Amino acid sequence: MINRMVKMFQWVIGSMFVGVFALSVIFCVFAAEQAITPRCISINLQRVFSAKVSLIPVKGLKTIDPLYEISDMKEGETITIQIPPQYLPGEFILKIDYRVNESDYPYPVERSIFVDKEDIQLSVNPFYGNSSDNIKFNSDEKENTVYYTFLKENDIKRGPIEVLKQFLLNYDCADSKLYAQAAKEFQDRKLAYNKWLKHQEKSYNHLYVSRLFQFQYIPTVIWSGDLDEQINQLLKNYFEGIDFKDGTIIHFSQLTRLMDSYMRLYEIKVSDARPLKTLFVEAGRIACEKAAQGDPKVYGWMVDYFYRGYETYHIDEGMVMLRQHIDNPNCLTSKKQQINKRLQGLAKLVPGALSPNFLGKDDKGNDFQFHAWKGSAPYKLLLFWSVSCESCRMLVTRLREWDFEVLNKDKVDVIAINLDETEIGGREWAEEIVNLSNWKHMRFSQGINSVIANDYAVLSTPEMFVIDSESNIIVFVPEDFEQLIKDLNEVIFAKKIE
Repeated sequence: MINRMVKMFQWVIGSMFVGVFALSVIFCVFAAEQAITPRCISINLQRVFSAKVSLIPVKGLKTIDPLYEISDMKEGETITIQIPPQYLPGEFILKIDYRVNESDYPYPVERSIFVDKEDIQLSVNPFYGNSSDNIKFNSDEKENTVYYTFLKENDIKRGPIEVLKQFLLNYDCADSKLYAQAAKEFQDRKLAYNKWLKHQEKSYNHLYVSRLFQFQYIPTVIWSGDLDEQINQLLKNYFEGIDFKDGTIIHFSQLTRLMDSYMRLYEIKVSDARPLKTLFVEAGRIACEKAAQGDPKVYGWMVDYFYRGYETYHIDEGMVMLRQHIDNPNCLTSKKQQINKRLQGLAKLVPGALSPNFLGKDDKGNDFQFHAWKGSAPYKLLLFWSVSCESCRMLVTRLREWDFEVLNKDKVDVIAINLDETEIGGREWAEEIVNLSNWKHMRFSQGINSVIANDYAVLSTPEMFVIDSESNIIVFVPEDFEQLIKDLNEVIFAKKIE
């Protein structure tokens, strides 16, 4: 139990401490409500032979293509990057792959920086990695000076609280007087620390970096009761200190980290009575209702976050839960179309329904009509995959090994449908899929925007459908390899005893 508590409280308290020393570079540009002015970032490279420099915007829940990239910047050179207004305010990753000597292999470094209403000049020495000597700012720079000063003071103030936390996590006599004294001191110091955070936010509220201070907030921790009571209390107080009415927080990757840690806490609650998917739906319901009381942009961001999770883990109940939120005019979600598409698919792509027919050409150039095609097995498996999908790789590897076993050869015919918009290449495992001669292979270059992806409500890969070869009726829609094999064996066995 102690180990479980360690993991739990390390997440709640430790993860709230923003990982600014982690390998990420953040340019946060805050614009006033009036016309947004483009900002310039000048970068001077020092003390290395050369470097590849990339500036990558972070939009919503992920990074996108680089806004700027130079493949061979030399020592002493200076580049100036203009950030267009549409990226402001914004978060960016500045990635530097440098070589100290011409013959060296490039070494990657990323670094955190903040930009507000002023242009900024950087002297970058990537050889120092992520230390404070990595980047020097112009003397009148404000955002980063305030933030790094805050971090140094924050380390000093937070240190004693972390020591108390570790003691309380590892002490094996929760009924002792010493434990009670430590718990009280932790509480007193926590209250003082959170009060100091609020003062810092107020003092620097004219700077964009002040919005980051709230992610350092330590929520209420109850050290008494059993593990389940402690988890419930932590979840109840989890969003203390976070201002959902502040629409600017969606421009920070720390919001994603906050929510990822929130979901890990729910993982601890898993039991036979309450499986993970049920808990994840509950987590989404609570978080979305909380965000609904705040800024519409934050509300929409929250719905997008849970859409991505429910789509990734095939949590259909979660998609149904999100219906009420996408219909709320105050929810500025970017996923309304995708969620509606998934809900429509859930309604029509069910066992017993006729599978959508489709036409195309296989990898040999032959015409292919799905309903008319008959293989040697009683069932057809539609497998939608893409090259960039690591889950597809793992699924295909296991399915290929299973399919090669003698006893399984005549159970199902696999039709592997690639949804990459560009030609397949560059990944050995992807080439292995295409070379599986006992599978039927097709590619639809329009990807998830293709007609077949729309008919089968495919929004991400992998997706699978098991279909009766004679009637073309959907038999079942497996969520993963284990369910595929389990359900397939059950229907084959049932057919034998009929």
